Amino acid sequence: MNKLTRRTTLKGLAALPLAGCAAHQASQSATRSSAAPWHLADEIAAQINPPTFPKRDFTITDFGAKGDDSTDCSEAIKNAIAACHKAEGGRVVIPAGTFLTGPIHLQSNVNLHLEDGATLAFYTDPKRFLPEVFTRWEGVEFMGYSPLIYAYGQNNIAITGKGTLDGRANETTWWPWKGNEEWGKPGFRSQKEGRDQLFADAEAGIPPEERHYGDGFYFRPPFVQPYNCQNILIEDITIVAAPFWLLNPVLCENVTVRGVTLKSLGPNSDGCDPESCKNVLIEDCHFDTGDDCIAIKSGRNADGRRINTPTENIVIRNCEMLAGHGGVVIGSEISGGVRNVFAENNTMSSPDLERGFRIKTNSVRGGVLEHLYMRNCTIGTVQNAIVINFYYEEGDAGNFDPTVRHVEVNNLVCEDANQVFRVRGFDRAPIIDLRFIDCEFKHANNPGVIENVDKLTIDNVSINGKPFRA
Repeated sequence: MNKLTRRTTLKGLAALPLAGCAAHQASQSATRSSAAPWHLADEIAAQINPPTFPKRDFTITDFGAKGDDSTDCSEAIKNAIAACHKAEGGRVVIPAGTFLTGPIHLQSNVNLHLEDGATLAFYTDPKRFLPEVFTRWEGVEFMGYSPLIYAYGQNNIAITGKGTLDGRANETTWWPWKGNEEWGKPGFRSQKEGRDQLFADAEAGIPPEERHYGDGFYFRPPFVQPYNCQNILIEDITIVAAPFWLLNPVLCENVTVRGVTLKSLGPNSDGCDPESCKNVLIEDCHFDTGDDCIAIKSGRNADGRRINTPTENIVIRNCEMLAGHGGVVIGSEISGGVRNVFAENNTMSSPDLERGFRIKTNSVRGGVLEHLYMRNCTIGTVQNAIVINFYYEEGDAGNFDPTVRHVEVNNLVCEDANQVFRVRGFDRAPIIDLRFIDCEFKHANNPGVIENVDKLTIDNVSINGKPFRA
């Protein structure tokens, strides 16, 4: 068995013994080539067909909306969506101006289209986001505040155009509910008590319809959350100042996210988090976020295992990622598993970018994570380039060892990293088949750590201009 079973701290670039890693030795004489089935990425992308809509417009000003940043346009937008849906589809048009609104609930065959110069600005009074809806928060289902834009069980929906969605979250609205040292403020309640209670309810098997965590529990809502929907397009829009995660399709199929700009530097401001979804294309997007730019998820702990729906067939390409906890991330709410992720031709760079490619799980989250591939990506400045961590958050405190296998990073160029590798499997459940091919880390303060890997391939990898061997 080719298995790295002891901790190896990579302080130098000299060859270190790899406990009989024949796979590494074989790779030195083999022709460098990817084992990743990249033809599947093209097939997946080809299968994802964005919805189309009749050439029929319903402009919200015709329903009484005023773009004066003071009129409540909630009812006008609701009526325009209802009329569009009843007419069997079209565009609900937001013209230039700033339109104030509460939560927006999309219906089938509706394209919410924001023209250039249009802003949908959302109220920040939490009571505006009641009554409760069936939603998912940090991987757990419950009844809670409505997402700012929400759809449940709908088909053929879109949010398009050159306009802006503004959640107006900041240091005095929504964000203090995070409650930690960085974001908590005197006079603001925290999510912590409710969060602990919700997670306990999920572990106890209380049905999600009976988990009521709306008013008084301080869960910041996601910005855009289509739930159990099919055929979704989110294109060209800009989203700013989100209370929580920005784009979070859950249990959806056939999702296209294209040309979107996502800017929010608040707590948990993940850019795009497909969760328990199938067939997702994310391309030509710009991320500048306070948490992970892209985080692929599938539910937390007992709730994720109850639903038991992996996220699968994800293509991420031609995206730009600036600040964030991670660029392309898998986890941490990953108990339902993930498979077939292809990330290519993406660029990442920021002194505030903490990690480039990251997998995060533990023995509480578990999950089968397999067939995860990255190629032709560049990283400018990053703190940790490659992170695969089985000790995330709760650490090794459960009975659900994760399975991580068939992971390949090919043709990655990183200009400046504080640390290259932070790769840590379990001795009893090692990472299986991990490959780094044609990767160059031009400057790094520390090569880092690799431990507990079965079948590790290091092929034509250099750090600080010198060949690297684990």
